Amino acid sequence: MLPEGSGLAVCCPSVGEPPLGEAEAAELAKVLAALADPVRLRLLSIVASRDEVCSCDLEGPLAKSQPTVSHHTKVLSNAGLLVGQRRGRWVWWRVEPARLAAVRRALGA
Repeated sequence: MLPEGSGLAVCCPSVGEPPLGEAEAAELAKVLAALADPVRLRLLSIVASRDEVCSCDLEGPLAKSQPTVSHHTKVLSNAGLLVGQRRGRWVWWRVEPARLAAVRRALGA
């Protein structure tokens, strides 16, 4: 801090350690990149609105083909946001609450 009346601007205390470390920031960037697509955001919101959702029920609301839905669920799954369980020929998806909670904490929510 500079003394008042010195004609120089008074500065705030210095920022110490950043809230996110390097590894944590890299991991969060991966998750945010997965969410940086409108279709994936919509898909995640659909799954989050229920306990679990069958892949077969995502084509209609998203107006996307099954291969496209499969691509987007894979991206969200690789980011740790969705967990899938195969039942017969379909995968049932649910949100990974611990991962969402970690994202919220990292963003200060």
